[in-house]
Amino acid sequence: MANFLFGYHIGVMNGPIEDIARELGFQGNPFLQGLVVSIFIVGAFFGSLGSSALVDNFGCKRTLQIDSIPLILGALLSAQADSLDEMLLGRFLVGIGIGINTVLVPLYVSEVAPTKYRGSLGTLCQIGTCLGIIAAFSLGIPSESDPHWWRTMLYAACVPGVLIVAGMQFAVESPRWLAKVGRIDDARNVVEHVWGPSEVEKSMEEIQSVVANDDSQASWSELLEEPHNRVALIGGSLFFLQQFAGINGVLYFSSLTFRDVGITSGILASLYVGITNFAGAIVASILMDKQGRKKLLTGSYLGMALAMFLIVYAISFPLDEGVSHGLSITGTLLYIFTFAIGAGPVTGIIIPELSGARTRSKVMGFSFTVHWICNFLVGLYFLELAKKLGVGAVYAGFGGVSLLSALFAYNFIVETKGRSLEEIEMSLSPAAPGKRE
Repeated sequence: MANFLFGYHIGVMNGPIEDIARELGFQGNPFLQGLVVSIFIVGAFFGSLGSSALVDNFGCKRTLQIDSIPLILGALLSAQADSLDEMLLGRFLVGIGIGINTVLVPLYVSEVAPTKYRGSLGTLCQIGTCLGIIAAFSLGIPSESDPHWWRTMLYAACVPGVLIVAGMQFAVESPRWLAKVGRIDDARNVVEHVWGPSEVEKSMEEIQSVVANDDSQASWSELLEEPHNRVALIGGSLFFLQQFAGINGVLYFSSLTFRDVGITSGILASLYVGITNFAGAIVASILMDKQGRKKLLTGSYLGMALAMFLIVYAISFPLDEGVSHGLSITGTLLYIFTFAIGAGPVTGIIIPELSGARTRSKVMGFSFTVHWICNFLVGLYFLELAKKLGVGAVYAGFGGVSLLSALFAYNFIVETKGRSLEEIEMSLSPAAPGKRE
């Protein structure tokens, strides 16, 4: 539900932004239209920064419920907005909620999921985001004929927030967090209930060995110390590379690419993209715990590089128009599919897996803060660079970053498939032998 909301809010402004601008009095002002869309990212930046303190104090379960407050209030305020200021405040509140959730959900899944299913369950984040985008585009179809439909779309965004509050009431708390705050019996009950009675003794022994003598909260300065600095650097680098490999630029230009081959409906084009993204996420969920994170991430970036260079070839060389358009479409869909197999889901899954129990929320908060900064910068400068240098040159740059990302994944990512979080943490500890196994 949380990632569904993330996807929904990514897509909800895609169709009706012109209608919103007309009704709220900023039509013809591209800066203000862009601000309505991007203030969401500013809110997410602050949400990511503040997420760690909430999780450490309240645990994942309660934080998910608390975090639904800005999500619901922001959606209501946006839906009822009669001025630009109200719309901006609503979008900012939603952004704060999304910023907290994007950190919290993969962290919660990694700590609650049984080891052998942790990767597959982690891909639900990507699947939820895809379904949210598809839902926003599908629900946005009436906005092409009804100029006030955007209010209905924003009211609809309240529903998942309410479902999160209600649903989390029946969910378990993370056993790792329970152990960290001294609630050992509660942690034992969760392990027995979710992972099975046969896992209790071994799992509790591992969890307690990691949280022993850890009765204080981690500080941000600990991310500068071994081994946390290495994990924070990997986390930040993964999101930096993910964003500068160009996913948001490709998504932006996909509707223009489809228009060239006669698919003039922007929403229809976006649906094609959303379905391709969803198909890739399904494949990722099947392969994640079979092939492992490292293989999927490396292969994903290699596929994205190939797709980028295919589009550059189609744009830059004198080809038959039909062939050029066909290659552009193939390259765009291949890029999105391969992104959804690895670069999309693995990045969010592997960072909490590599992080130690003490600093996991801090590493996640830092990594996602890098994500939102890079996301904002790509959105800010992509169109300007495309106009100055040409789409071919920018896409070639994206292809180059994708190749660099594949090399980074191959050389610096430790495989986490089939290993408990405690095993991974102990193997990465400076005192542990064979820490890069």
